[in-house]
Amino acid sequence: MTTWLPPGTTKTMFVVRADPAPLGAAGLRAGLAGAGALRVQLNVDDEHVAPALRLATAAPVSAVLSVWVDPARDPAGVGALVTAAVGAASGWVVDERRRLDPAERYDGTRAEELANVAVLRRPAELDRETWLHRWLVEHTGVAIRTQATSGYVQNICTAPLGAPDPADERVEALVEELFPAAAVHDVHAFYGSGGDDAELGRRLEQLMTSVARIGADRDLDLVPSSRHLWDLADPPGLSRERPATASSR
Repeated sequence: MTTWLPPGTTKTMFVVRADPAPLGAAGLRAGLAGAGALRVQLNVDDEHVAPALRLATAAPVSAVLSVWVDPARDPAGVGALVTAAVGAASGWVVDERRRLDPAERYDGTRAEELANVAVLRRPAELDRETWLHRWLVEHTGVAIRTQATSGYVQNICTAPLGAPDPADERVEALVEELFPAAAVHDVHAFYGSGGDDAELGRRLEQLMTSVARIGADRDLDLVPSSRHLWDLADPPGLSRERPATASSR
């Protein structure tokens, strides 16, 4: 972790295909805090990203919720609250790898960037060890070099939280990628090719070749989103309360 979260913090992620409105409610965050959540991130497909590319293997993914849980608490409690709020949701404990740390604010305001979340499935012809090596070691640099990414976070699914949706039974990982806001409607802004069509073609060819080697040219959910983050607990030694002043005593 690059911020104050304690060592051993458990990250969980939930893929939601239902109405995502309950996920942004203050009441849900309060419940999650009571279950040991320290931080919540909501990626929601909304009007701000409507022109962006999206892909779906089944019913479209409307939101992805990430919850960081106190290492002393059972993340199953968080999963129960999420499913109670939205109905069925596929959830996992994940191993987070921050390869390119995005800029972050923790007050719930919308990040300016286009935040894509890709839901990855391992193709049957690759064993898990080979697939992870290709993705984590061989593909990562290609993805960052060929796109205008300002954030790249890999999340390896390590354990399910409840029974996943049938469409998500083969999910192995989720990757978060942040792009300039203009990437919603400008392919050159997305790939960082500076308006040069030849450079755009070169980057696309290199990226798609690497994508095919991990099977992400098929069986992929791609979710464009607005990204919101909330800290639900204070960093050690700090308080959200304003210090008392003479006028407030």
